[in-house]
Amino acid sequence: MGTLRASNPFIIVPFPFHAFSSSSSSYYSTLTTSRENPNQNQNQNQLLKSMRDQCKCGSFRNVDDALDMFDKMLHMRPLPYIVDFNRILGAITRMKHYPLVITLFKQMGSSGIAPSLPTLNTLINCFGHLNRVDFGFSVLATILKLGYHPDSITLTYSQGSLSSRLLRKMEEGKFKANVVLYSTIIDSLCKDRFVTEALNLLTEMMSKGIQPDLITYNSLVQGLCNFGRWREATTLLNEMAQRKIMPSVRTFNILVDTFCKEGMLKEAKIIFDKMIQRGIEPDVVSYNSLIDGYCLQNKLKDAIEALNMMVERGYSPNVVSYNTLINGFCKNKKIDEAMNLFNEMSNKGVTPDVVTYNTLIGGFCRVKRHKAALELFHNMQACGQPLDPQTYAVLLDGLCKNGQVVEAIKVFHEMEDKTLGNDIVIYSILIDGLCNVGNLTVARELFYSLPAKGLQPNVQTYTIMLKGLCKEGLIEEASEIFEKMDGSGCSPNDRTYNTIIQGLLQHNETSMAMKYLEIMVEKGFSANATVASMLVDLLSSNQVDKNIQGLLQKLE
Repeated sequence: MGTLRASNPFIIVPFPFHAFSSSSSSYYSTLTTSRENPNQNQNQNQLLKSMRDQCKCGSFRNVDDALDMFDKMLHMRPLPYIVDFNRILGAITRMKHYPLVITLFKQMGSSGIAPSLPTLNTLINCFGHLNRVDFGFSVLATILKLGYHPDSITLTYSQGSLSSRLLRKMEEGKFKANVVLYSTIIDSLCKDRFVTEALNLLTEMMSKGIQPDLITYNSLVQGLCNFGRWREATTLLNEMAQRKIMPSVRTFNILVDTFCKEGMLKEAKIIFDKMIQRGIEPDVVSYNSLIDGYCLQNKLKDAIEALNMMVERGYSPNVVSYNTLINGFCKNKKIDEAMNLFNEMSNKGVTPDVVTYNTLIGGFCRVKRHKAALELFHNMQACGQPLDPQTYAVLLDGLCKNGQVVEAIKVFHEMEDKTLGNDIVIYSILIDGLCNVGNLTVARELFYSLPAKGLQPNVQTYTIMLKGLCKEGLIEEASEIFEKMDGSGCSPNDRTYNTIIQGLLQHNETSMAMKYLEIMVEKGFSANATVASMLVDLLSSNQVDKNIQGLLQKLE
C-alpha cells in the first residue's frame, strides 16, 4: 500500500462497520503469533516512542509526516496496539484533516485492526465536523453493536444538536436515559454554544421525572454566564436553592470568573466573600480568577494581595497563578517585577511552563531588551522546556519590532532545523519585519515561496506584503497581488482595502484607488483615519470628477 498524501481528494463513503464484531480479529492473532526480531523490535519501539512524543506536543511538521508515520505503523509486525493508532488519528484530527482520518480508519479496518471506543469517538468527532449526522449515527450503532457503552467523550464529540439526536437514538435502543446522560449532553450543548437547546433539554428531562443535579445546573449556569444571560442564570440559582441543591465551589467559581472577565470586580469580590461566609472554602481556581480579574484591570497591587491571601489560607499558588501575574506585570512593562515572580516560582518548586517563558520573552521585547529575551530563550532550551511555534512567534515578532531582523532570520532557520513545522504566522512576522527595514527583496522571496512550502497566505500575510510593495512604489505588483486574493480563497478585509487604497493615493493612482474605494464601501467597510484624511484633501482639491465626488461624499 502506498503512502497517502494530504493533497489527495478524499471521498467520504460509509464505512463497512459490519466488518467489526466483538470477537477477536486478525489484529490480535498477529500480536500473539508473530515472531519478533530483537533489532526490528527495538527500531519499532523507537519509532513508536517518537510518534507518541510528537502526538503529545503536536510537533509533526505537517500532515504528510503524520501520514508517513501511520503508514510505517501499518506495516509493522506485530502491529502496534490500537491505543497507538488512536494517538495518531487524534493528532491528524487536531490538524482538522477530517476526511483523511476517515480514510485511514478504513485502512485500519482492511488490515484487521478492530476499533476501540476512543477510535470510534474520534470518528464521530470527524463526522460531526463534516456535518454528516447520518454517518455519526452509523458509528453510534457500531459502538452499541460492539458492546461498548457510550461515554461522555462520545457525547461531547457529537457536535451541537447531534448530541440531542444521539440521545433520541439511544433512548430507542436499550439505554435508559438518566441524569448522567442528560447532564453530559447539556454540558456538551453549552460548550457548543447551544445554550437555549440545553435549557429545553432541562425542561424535557424534568418532564420525564429525571431531576437535575448540581452538575446539570453548573453546566447551565456556565453556559448562560458565557453569554451574559444574567437573569436566566439567577433564575437557575434560585431554582437550585428551592430544590435544596447547595452550590459548590465550582458554582461560585463560575460566577467569580465571569464577573472578573466582565470587569465587574466589585461583584466578583462580593460573590467571593459570600462563598466564604457560606462555609465553602475557595480553591486555587477561585483565587486565580480573582488574580486574573485584578490583572485585567491593571490592579497589580490587589492581584498580589490576592496571591498572598491564597498562601495565608493554606493554598500553594500554581503555575497558572504565577503566569497570570507575570503577564499582568509584562503588559505594564514592569519586567523586573515579572522576573522576580519567575524566580519566586522556581524557588517554591513551581515549574515554569512554555506559557511562562513565552510571556517573559514577549515582556523583554516589549521594553526593547531583545538580548535578555534571547538569553531567556536559550535558557529555556537549556532547561529542556519544549518549544512550540508560539515561542518562536513571540520572539521573532519582538526581534523584528526591535529592528533585529538578521537575528530573527537566524532564529527562524533554527526553528526550521528543529522541524517545528511551517506556520503562516511565522512567515507573516518575518515578511513584515523585512518590509519594515526596507529589505523587500527577501520579503518577496519568502512570500512567493509559500505555495511551494504548502502554505496559503492569509489575509494578514497579503496585507503585510501589499503594504511593503506600496511603500516601495511597486503599485502594479501590489495591484496584481490584490486582484489574486479572492481567487485564492482569501477575501480582503477592511485593513487590506485601506492599505491598497492608501498606497494608490500616495502614488497618484486616483482612478484605481476610487475603484477599490467603491468596492470597499459596497462591502460595508470604512476608511481608516489616514485614508479618510487623504480623501478629504482630494475632495477639497477639486481635482476629481462629479461621480467620484459623490462617492467621497458618501464617506463623510
